[in-house]
Amino acid sequence: MTSSVPRLVIAAPSSGSGKTTVATGLMAAFAARGLAVSPHKVGPDYIDPGYHALASGRVGRNLDAYLCGPELVAPLFLHGARGCDIAVVEGVMGMFDGAAGEGELASTAHVAKLLRAPVVLVVDASSQSRSVAALVHGFASWDPEVRVGGVILNKVASDRHEALLREALESAGVPVFGVLRRAAQVDTPSRHLGLVPVAERRGEAVDAVAAMAEQVSAGCDLDGLVSLARGAGALSCPAWDAAEVVASSPPPPLPFPSPGAAAASTPLPGGSAPWTPAPQTPEGLNSRPQPGTPVIAVAGGPAFTFSYAEHSELLAAAGAEVVTFDPLRDEQLPDGTVGLVIGGGFPEVYAAELSANEPLRKAVAALAETGAPVAAECAGLLYLCRELDGQPMCGVLDASARMEERLTLGYRDAVAVSDSSLAVAGTRMRGHEFHRTVVEPGAGDAAAWGVRVPRRRLEGFVQRGVHASYLHTHWASQPGVARRFVERCRTS
Repeated sequence: MTSSVPRLVIAAPSSGSGKTTVATGLMAAFAARGLAVSPHKVGPDYIDPGYHALASGRVGRNLDAYLCGPELVAPLFLHGARGCDIAVVEGVMGMFDGAAGEGELASTAHVAKLLRAPVVLVVDASSQSRSVAALVHGFASWDPEVRVGGVILNKVASDRHEALLREALESAGVPVFGVLRRAAQVDTPSRHLGLVPVAERRGEAVDAVAAMAEQVSAGCDLDGLVSLARGAGALSCPAWDAAEVVASSPPPPLPFPSPGAAAASTPLPGGSAPWTPAPQTPEGLNSRPQPGTPVIAVAGGPAFTFSYAEHSELLAAAGAEVVTFDPLRDEQLPDGTVGLVIGGGFPEVYAAELSANEPLRKAVAALAETGAPVAAECAGLLYLCRELDGQPMCGVLDASARMEERLTLGYRDAVAVSDSSLAVAGTRMRGHEFHRTVVEPGAGDAAAWGVRVPRRRLEGFVQRGVHASYLHTHWASQPGVARRFVERCRTS
């Protein structure tokens, strides 16, 4: 089975060069031409895909070779690109910047090679002229397996500046597909964790994306870029399919172990052995169909915008009815809720409003008290604490949270140290931390994960059906997690 979806990877020499402007603008410009555009983002970033979705009208999806493993990058890409005319993949950081200490792993260049996709290099030309040729030549020749098909020059000051840049680049042999002038109207506001998500500024975000589309349409050779995208190599793997991977994943053990039961022999991750996903324990499956469809509530709205689309798809494929609710507005959980997923976001920005919604806080606490499965990541962890910056939260966990200046950021190799509604002790997963908050204590009597980097430590909480942690994980790497969670919802 082969697929040759036309595709481009938008890369840059460094962060801040304009990748998001160009990628989002291209998505919107292609969509305006009537093309079905598949939007993608390299790495764990949740915010950029929101702008991509606004531009393309399709769900923005992440391609992360660290969280999911290189072998899943192309299948997940093809899953997102089903039925599309063209795909645009926005890179991360500088083109060759990947997971720290892991070589090219999870870099834009690595993903471009896995996708056999041509790269368009976005260069901030604001402080250079002839030197741009040396820069582009270096990026185009550094790795012969990465095909840099052209450049788009950003923040060009004038016609004279453009002429100097084009003249210099003729000697580099890399075509110029676009020139963008400085334009304040395409800027998007940032704060402590990056861009402000679309859900928090819908009207302004619509205007910003429209401005990006206009600028890219006016300044770029769209026909040439489509032609370049059509030159991408064929992919010979099948598309990822939630139903297939859930059906083929090792089943969870039934009956479930006591919540929070820890495996004393479970070591923290370490050593230099290559990482491979560990299977879920297969013993004890009750193969008879389970009656009913469990309702799993998934937090959304402006305070909880961080989620991977594949999580809900996996839950649904495992037999759940997934219902989204907004903790800022809804005073009760969706009718029939027997499981709860609270992903990442910015509860610290909305602490007062979340605290003011006392009926929902009490409903969440009551659900957790019954032993129902609750999966909480980062923002979800903060929401389950006793308080956040002095504001009362749900009180499910005997812990307090607060904002701080220090940024915690990086990939994590983790092992489950307690049996939970998500995983049996010993299950290995890769995660990502990204926050400016601290929770005290950092782990419960039964911790969620053991991590090795940046230091060996226990992290997170497992109690009754609750699994709460700072780590963002991608369940496509371990679909048995979703299957186990749904089965636990059926039996709790």
